[in-house]
Amino acid sequence: MDWFAAQPAPLQALMAGIFTWGVTALGAAGVFLAKRPSQKLLDIMLGFAGGVMIAASYWSLLAPAIEISEELGYPGWLPPLIGFLAGGGSLRLLDMVMPHLHPAMAETHPDGPPSTLRRTTLLVLAITLHNIPEGLAVGVAFGAIGMLP
Repeated sequence: MDWFAAQPAPLQALMAGIFTWGVTALGAAGVFLAKRPSQKLLDIMLGFAGGVMIAASYWSLLAPAIEISEELGYPGWLPPLIGFLAGGGSLRLLDMVMPHLHPAMAETHPDGPPSTLRRTTLLVLAITLHNIPEGLAVGVAFGAIGMLP
């Protein structure tokens, strides 16, 4: 760990991004473990992923943002609230302007504007939209470390 801490913040952010890509790929590789998983198993897996994401959002992003805001003399809740609402509003806007599929929807009826994109392309777009804020969080975290004295 000392070697990693001695690296410049941009290199740390790059290595962390590659690491998160790797563990994302590892998690996605679970699809190869079962030919046809049951709906119950899929529901449990989605619930688990949702719980992990909510916990990570709070303890790794919102709670530190509140703490840092208080240290800077702002009301602890205000800057994180502005960011939270801006992020939610951005995702809602993207939801309205980009075609996408929901798990129970037929392949030929995407939600959002009409589209002739294939199902796999819609999936890649959804994953890309998810990874943009994830990458931003990694970059901001390591950028903040780089600003420490």
